[in-house]
Amino acid sequence: MLRRWIAAVVFLFSFSGGSAQPALEPQQVSLANGKTFRLYIPKGYHVSVAANVANRLRFLAKSPDGQLFATDMYNRGDNKKGKVYLFENWDDKTKQFTTQTVFAENLHNPNQVMFYTDGGVHYIYIAETGKLSRFEYRAGDKKLRGAAQVLARFPDYGLDYKYGGWHLTRSLAQHNGKIYVSVGSSCNACIEKEEVRATIVEMNPDGTGRRTFATGVRNAVGIKWLGNQFWATFMGRDLLGPDKPEDLFGTVYTGRFYGWPYYFQYKEKIYPDKAMMDSAKTNHIAVPPPPPVAWVGFSAHTAPLGFDRFDGFNDPLLKDKFVVALHGSTTVSRHRGNSVVVVTGKNKYVEIVSGFLTGNNENDRHGRPCDVMMNDRNSFFVTDDKNGILYYIWK
Repeated sequence: MLRRWIAAVVFLFSFSGGSAQPALEPQQVSLANGKTFRLYIPKGYHVSVAANVANRLRFLAKSPDGQLFATDMYNRGDNKKGKVYLFENWDDKTKQFTTQTVFAENLHNPNQVMFYTDGGVHYIYIAETGKLSRFEYRAGDKKLRGAAQVLARFPDYGLDYKYGGWHLTRSLAQHNGKIYVSVGSSCNACIEKEEVRATIVEMNPDGTGRRTFATGVRNAVGIKWLGNQFWATFMGRDLLGPDKPEDLFGTVYTGRFYGWPYYFQYKEKIYPDKAMMDSAKTNHIAVPPPPPVAWVGFSAHTAPLGFDRFDGFNDPLLKDKFVVALHGSTTVSRHRGNSVVVVTGKNKYVEIVSGFLTGNNENDRHGRPCDVMMNDRNSFFVTDDKNGILYYIWK
């Protein structure tokens, strides 16, 4: 019995990145489709289903007038049925939005929207697979206003792309008068035919002055400027085994190469991707290894996506710390990710929301966390893009 207890403690300690796991308590969740399961959240917290769009609810954004928006990619295919939702009329008794307004529709895999004020005019920016557009936004708007200004175009070949077709999402960030877009690779590991792939690009708010900000970024789905530091989640490549490479979370600097497809990071060391070395030689590409830069190495295949820093949060467990959504491996039996974690230090993290995966089959997966947003000093939102759920968690 003692040996089992020790083994369990060692497993929990290693899974949580070397930090003590806080006590989590079960909370019953019931969805509109009849599913019921338990989510495990920190003691003293509560959870509600704040909204249910029943599709692929992705990233959150707040407008200048304080309204909550979210993207819906509809399904996992190369489709043009995506939407942008506006959640309205919060009921503080039920902890739910009583109104879900379709703000925009017929979009091609919209992953994220962002609000930005340019020249005194508020705009909503919409990132679809093939383009970045903006529309004028005024307080109280319930739908898109006027015609789109298309600021940039990106590879738009979807799942039928002749050499892979991976990574259909485009992510957004802003800082010091510039707009940033993350464009993932077209494949797992290859030499790209388009320079924009596996990069983060920078441009002016009107789309002019476009340049490459960083390269070798296989797929940075979560990107955000906090102060003068650019943070991102990095998705490592597949088919190198169950544990390598790690999925990463760290800072991005202009002009740097981040390794893909020639190198990967594991345990703060850089390793060559041997499967790509011959391709580099054949194409006469000399690629120096990048320095290890990630602040956190998550377990392989955990798939970190959206994140937020909980500045000024009341609970010391989360106060001034990064909270990250781990989307989880497509291979359910790996039991990687499918949770929300708080980063407690360099290469240290612990789960604060779990219970989304209870077995080895897809039917045992009750959700896939996508984005996290601090709401106020006592509450936050989490999106689930498997069932289209917006969770509200408060203390």
